[in-house]
Amino acid sequence: MQRRQFSALAAASLGLGLARTAGAADAALVPVTPQQYQVLGKPVPVTPPAGTVDVVEFFSFACPHCFEFEPTLENWLKTKPANIHFHRSPVHFLQNAANFQPMYFALEAMGLVDTMQQKVFNAVHLEHQRLDKPDAIAAFMTKNGVDAARFMSVFNSFGVRTKVAQATQLFDAYGIDGVPTLGVQGRFVTSPSVAKGEAQALAAVDYLVAQVRAGR
Repeated sequence: MQRRQFSALAAASLGLGLARTAGAADAALVPVTPQQYQVLGKPVPVTPPAGTVDVVEFFSFACPHCFEFEPTLENWLKTKPANIHFHRSPVHFLQNAANFQPMYFALEAMGLVDTMQQKVFNAVHLEHQRLDKPDAIAAFMTKNGVDAARFMSVFNSFGVRTKVAQATQLFDAYGIDGVPTLGVQGRFVTSPSVAKGEAQALAAVDYLVAQVRAGR
């Protein structure tokens, strides 16, 4: 989902590559073309753990395209190489961002992303919960076995507010306007829209990670 049109990005010049289709251990190699990703005109400084390549998903719990992408992304995460440092970054536009950004980082701080990410998406897009009031958020967490008092304390913490500010800065530094979007090592971006498919976007990520590791 876009806020406005993508800003101009330099055309990729790494040529045709091959990558495995995301989420399938025995999938055939698929081609990756320069049209399936974009090169940032100004690289974004990133500091992933040593020996890894940074991959970030910009997303929003309010975004229907992010909701649709989540199962494919989760399958990819189960088989991604250990040298990929993956993290999510909730965006500051789209509805209810003031709650959805700290909600994600509170879940992250409590180690609950793996168990709660899809549940939040389902609540918003299938059950049509707004989750825009503290009482509603607390009730949702209690219903799903999360200590609501502890969650809301983390939700309102200085640490989470700092994470939210950093996420907004990262989004702006990448200069993108749509979600879901995947950033690779502060140099490249792709998305299901750009790559013409969810699996194609993750194949592009695999290809770009290989290019970064090869020093290209």
